Amino acid sequence: MTRPDLNLLVTLDVLLQEGNVTRAGERLNLSPSAMSRALARLRVTTGDPLLVRAGRGLVPTPHALELRERVGQLVQEAEAVLGPPETVDLAGLVRTFTLRTSDGFVESFGPDLISRVFMKAPGVRLRFMQKVKKDAASLRDGTADLEIGVVEETNEVRTEPLFTDRFVGVIRLGHPLSRARITPVRYASGSHIRVSRRGVERGAIDDALKPYGMERQIAVIVGDFGAALALARTSDLIATVPEQHTRSLRADLHTFALPIPTPEVTVSMLWHPRLEVDPAHRWLRACVRSVCTANDVGATSMSN
Repeated sequence: MTRPDLNLLVTLDVLLQEGNVTRAGERLNLSPSAMSRALARLRVTTGDPLLVRAGRGLVPTPHALELRERVGQLVQEAEAVLGPPETVDLAGLVRTFTLRTSDGFVESFGPDLISRVFMKAPGVRLRFMQKVKKDAASLRDGTADLEIGVVEETNEVRTEPLFTDRFVGVIRLGHPLSRARITPVRYASGSHIRVSRRGVERGAIDDALKPYGMERQIAVIVGDFGAALALARTSDLIATVPEQHTRSLRADLHTFALPIPTPEVTVSMLWHPRLEVDPAHRWLRACVRSVCTANDVGATSMSN
């Protein structure tokens, strides 16, 4: 059995709307002869003349009148299927989004994001996962809908920069280091907390000290910024952490600009291409973007 040419549905829809070969051809950007050939094919396919001459014009047959509404509906449904997704009904949206985030994101940005999401979509649930490994496997296998962090891998994923972050020093209130100007020598001579999920002893801060011929003394190695700040809060240890990611965790601590130049890091959101045009996911990305942009103030005011 020969399968019908489904492209003829659009042609039939326009012909039945216009009732005129010339006008239908103009709408479809086809010549009158091409439209006449299309009408001939439609007559063969449907087994009905569809449009017959009456005086100087054409009138639809009874079968054409029966088809007109059905064909128009079919074309509209096909356009909806093949077109981009429509906007989502946020008030009625029931869905769980899993966000894989870097250390400190939930504490610093979570409250604003939750408020923004729940205000528009009360049926949405947010699930935050700690970013343990620097790979995109969870985006590929669907265990995470969105990832926030420093881009390590871009294969197969979409990325969008959110803000830049810089490292700052953090000590307890009343710490001896805060009583005078913090120089590279005074900074390096203190006892430091190193943050490393993998337990690595040296990192970007240590590399930044090398041109000065100095090396900081690492007293403790911890796996996350929250632990580093907890130790700094109750000791004379110095924590060096990203400014924006830890701003809500440093409220009762003394924060200072590092006396050495260190590279800034770009924090991005990442997602799998299969969610690129999903309207609910686009809305979620807009919420994250708005929250991060509102809080991207470059440099938070710091104690001197």
